[in-house]
Amino acid sequence: MTDPNALAPLHHISWQAPWLHDLRAIGASAHQRVLDGASVAQALGAQPHTPIRFVPQADLPAGTAYESFIFGTGGVPTRDNLHDFFNGLIWQHYPQTKRRLNQWQAQAIAAQGVGPVRGPLRDALTLLDESGALLQAPAPLWQALRARDWQRLFIDLRPLWTQARLQVFGHAVLEKLVYPRKSVVAHIYCAPTAMKSGVDVDAWLPGVLSPEHLATKPFTPLPLLGVPGWWPANENVCFYDDAAVFRSVCRPRLPGPASIPTA
Repeated sequence: MTDPNALAPLHHISWQAPWLHDLRAIGASAHQRVLDGASVAQALGAQPHTPIRFVPQADLPAGTAYESFIFGTGGVPTRDNLHDFFNGLIWQHYPQTKRRLNQWQAQAIAAQGVGPVRGPLRDALTLLDESGALLQAPAPLWQALRARDWQRLFIDLRPLWTQARLQVFGHAVLEKLVYPRKSVVAHIYCAPTAMKSGVDVDAWLPGVLSPEHLATKPFTPLPLLGVPGWWPANENVCFYDDAAVFRSVCRPRLPGPASIPTA
């Protein structure tokens, strides 16, 4: 039986939001099925040619790790909430990439157990899965993003954003964006090779991912509502004056002058 309180936030999804553009075709129909009374697992599984099975959360045995269950059974335990709804949509759109991330998570769990500390690789896998994003953009935008030069990225180079494509991969970020706020940040994956325009992302991304590269945490943060065209308020340049959100790169503190001993 679905929990109406857990599903209440689904009523606030706006499919016109730019960050949902790539998910709209499948997402809107699955969303309507949930609103019509289906469970999230049923709504996602009803999509034609679905690449993965969605099963009720109750199918996950007690004591079995979530990632291990998916790897062993091919079924994704799914709760009736916003978080798992977006997770399912990402599975629908990026099945090859999600399978690769799941494979490495399951292998790490099999080798090391669950434990209180994930380790560098599982931390990076979780970061990409929950809050990652992919960016195709001209080199000057990438340079400004890596430097966290927000003035240059969002104001000086603003016209270049018409040549960029930003895809949110992390389902937790999509959940947060149902109630948009300036502090929502995605972590842009900095791939070892550039993604070419028009490429099938789900065919390209598993080929460039590697445990060794991911363990270095090759991500850079991007406040999503600062992206031109993604939020009306950022048309005002004062939007970017919020230093609590648009933070500069942390630089190591220089040592102070040596103290002079007193006689």
